[in-house]
Amino acid sequence: MDVKSAFLNGLLHEEVFVEQPKGFVDPHHPSHVYRLKKALYGLKQAPRAWYERLTLYLVDNGYSRGSVDKTLFIKCTKDELFIAQIYVDDIVFGSTNQSKVRQFVDVMSHEFEMSMVGELNYFLGLQIKQMHDRIFISQAKYAKSLVKKFGLENAKHYDTPMSTTLKLSKDASGKDVEQSLYRGMIGSLLYLTASRPNICFSVGVCARYQANPKESHLVTVKRIIRFVNGTSNHGIWYSFDTNPSLVGFSDADWAGNCDDRKSTSGGCFFLGNNLVSWFCKKQNSISLSTAEAEYIAVGSACTQLIWMKQILADYGLEQGTLTLFCDNMSAINISKNLVQHFRTKHIDIRHNFIRELVESKTIALEHVGANDQLADLFTKPLDTLRFGNLSKSIGICHLG
Repeated sequence: MDVKSAFLNGLLHEEVFVEQPKGFVDPHHPSHVYRLKKALYGLKQAPRAWYERLTLYLVDNGYSRGSVDKTLFIKCTKDELFIAQIYVDDIVFGSTNQSKVRQFVDVMSHEFEMSMVGELNYFLGLQIKQMHDRIFISQAKYAKSLVKKFGLENAKHYDTPMSTTLKLSKDASGKDVEQSLYRGMIGSLLYLTASRPNICFSVGVCARYQANPKESHLVTVKRIIRFVNGTSNHGIWYSFDTNPSLVGFSDADWAGNCDDRKSTSGGCFFLGNNLVSWFCKKQNSISLSTAEAEYIAVGSACTQLIWMKQILADYGLEQGTLTLFCDNMSAINISKNLVQHFRTKHIDIRHNFIRELVESKTIALEHVGANDQLADLFTKPLDTLRFGNLSKSIGICHLG
């Protein structure tokens, strides 16, 4: 659903004056200005005014706003659920009952001038293919245009985005390359990670060198694009046959950065067997041990789990004790055993809230074997076999 001239529907609650537009100046009053009654495109107040009017209208009609995501509107009964997500002037909505969909369309059409786009199949560069038992989300068109944009459509394909033997660094003695080209490649690839989490780590590592890119960095980025070229039709499967349990995987690559020896945190989160969120981030401080690096990564994963638990509550999906899998027993023991506190006093205090979450049984830290650690995909480069297996495990495949 698309709202026509959405910002023009916004009502202003303060006095706003604008000068007369060029070419339409009143010859009798050339120095006069206009006082606006409604918002116009280009005003800083316009997005807020439109959203406030839409929110008040939907709330008055029985829809509730999300407690975490303020652009989410829900109407929930015991057996039925309606959800509407607002993105500026575009509205994506759906329901377990078709009558709720028709009711929402009637409500919106009564107040605003709307145009119905139909079933969701393309949104913000994402291609969505809906089937009777699953949904497939990809960015195939975007990926192909990205490869063509940088002239690598005929280049050799790679099976992985980054070599396991490569150790990127600042390369101070390396040959400089054009910054605008390098940054353009990084920016394009970052948007692709919305449906391709298996390139999240490699793109993130290359993004650290945008300030002063060298030829070695450019070669690495081109390898990622060549990998994308060979897997442009890959995306994420979302199966309907699943359960509403939220679980996470947390991992860290200790002192993996060659320049400052900071570690990389990584994590992925599943609703049932469907991947719904992931992260890959260099840690802010240097960790003195593997356990410390893992413990900090667990802290980041816990905050993400708590946030997602609150969002799911808006959907009517209440969660019990959340499970977070970690492959480091020392990090798990630190969260449970206060006797070991003297060993971790140097860790930033904000990470110690993990103990409270474990004691209150909000989160349960469980050990997972190294071979079953799905978060490995977000912390380090992997060989072809391991990379392929983990990519399939998190739901990445191609639409045959």
